[in-house]
Amino acid sequence: MKNALFITFLFLNLVLTAQQVNNRIRVKPKEIHDVLTNPGIGFTTFQRFNGDTLNPGPWWTEGYLIDYQTFDGNLKNEGYPQTSISYFRVNWKFMEPEQGKYNWEMIDKALKTAAERNQTLMLRISPFEEGDKDVPHWYRKMVGPEKTEATEKWRVDPEDARYLQYFGGMIKALGDRYDGHPGLEAVDISITGFWGEGDGFHLLSNATRIGLLNCYLDHFKKTGLIYQPLNGDAPEPGLLVKGTKIAASWPDGSNNGTGDDMRPVGYRCDCLGDLSTVMWEEKQWSHMGDIYPRDIVKSGMYEAWKKSHLSFEICYTFQYWLDSLKYTDKEIDFIFGEALKWHISSFNAKSSAVPEVWKSKVDQWLNKMGYRYVVRRFEYPSTVKRNGKLDFTSLWENVGVAPIYKPYRFALRLKNKQHEQVLVTSANLLTWLPGDIVHEESVYLPLNMPAGKYQLDIALIDPVYLTPKVKIAIDGKQEDDWYKMGEIVVAP
Repeated sequence: MKNALFITFLFLNLVLTAQQVNNRIRVKPKEIHDVLTNPGIGFTTFQRFNGDTLNPGPWWTEGYLIDYQTFDGNLKNEGYPQTSISYFRVNWKFMEPEQGKYNWEMIDKALKTAAERNQTLMLRISPFEEGDKDVPHWYRKMVGPEKTEATEKWRVDPEDARYLQYFGGMIKALGDRYDGHPGLEAVDISITGFWGEGDGFHLLSNATRIGLLNCYLDHFKKTGLIYQPLNGDAPEPGLLVKGTKIAASWPDGSNNGTGDDMRPVGYRCDCLGDLSTVMWEEKQWSHMGDIYPRDIVKSGMYEAWKKSHLSFEICYTFQYWLDSLKYTDKEIDFIFGEALKWHISSFNAKSSAVPEVWKSKVDQWLNKMGYRYVVRRFEYPSTVKRNGKLDFTSLWENVGVAPIYKPYRFALRLKNKQHEQVLVTSANLLTWLPGDIVHEESVYLPLNMPAGKYQLDIALIDPVYLTPKVKIAIDGKQEDDWYKMGEIVVAP
């Protein structure tokens, strides 16, 4: 009997430490270091969903009509982290194959498939790309042949009023149909240049620039937007946001305007991992050594991470880094560290396998990417009266580098065999920045709540369905994803 009691005590101590002081229970959960797949953060699949085969070798494809692989029911990504986001880039020609006729079926199916694979959808509609990936044939016929391959990667002139009318019209229609869809994680602000990356955007007239941006800002008011202001060829990246409705601020204290119509927007950094001029000899700059440090500050978006999603994309692939660039642990540590410094939330590794030699480093990186919540202490009364208040104190730490951007809620649950009661707190998770968080509150029990002994659980939940959505980095998770804190007595 003594051995059984000792084993039980040892198990509880491994999961959490609990003390009762002056009729209050003080719980100190044990932190875990597992990789957690949580909403809106971590790696993304690219042109794929969870469970699909990866891109072979160091290459990838993008821009084409969404292709669906045969799915065998296994959601694991062999050689690639599990993800909560599926990221697709599709060209305008597939979104609007005929003038004014939009391919909603493609987006609807992608949203449905992503949900079935435990993912949300991140989307970019690119105006055009290189090679045969031109604008829609009807638009090409309208504006005439491409005169030259423009140095700013403009296949068509964005200053032509028809570009705003038709490409902008497609974006407006997209927003009107899908803004606020729960399965739509974010939409890239894609404007000009190959892949919609914004080449030559700084050359646009102010009216054209603002008009194109407002197609997104005015029609995606609920779904998060991700902008790409980082362009090595732009001499003044700050010009990309000044005068628009994008909320931005600069180190000198100036900002992009005030008022309720200013929109927090995240940004995207493509080509993460470019450390030298090897790839860009003609330009004599590198993304990570020159462009990112300059443009993140000069674009006015260096604090965008506090309210909006920051998503980065690998330069080439991990396999290319290993085989062609010959990166060592030193380079990997620097790349990952810089991305964390810039408050990365999600990362597109182009669905190319992570080399086994870097898997442990990737796991460590994932444990810091985006948000990651740890409960350091939870204190509550051992007894509470029905129709009385349950006053608790909770000490958390966000050990990640960003807040959460979804309005999930912190909730308590009292449960026994006869009754279950969920108590939603007033905590605003959107303000839980990296570092320590204290939330103290009194939540009231219903008058008709049955007296008795209950198990007290906590979770970060969907406020509509009252179901757990975010895994916490502590022991004690139960099969239904609630975390046990202890027991409490509800007195008559």
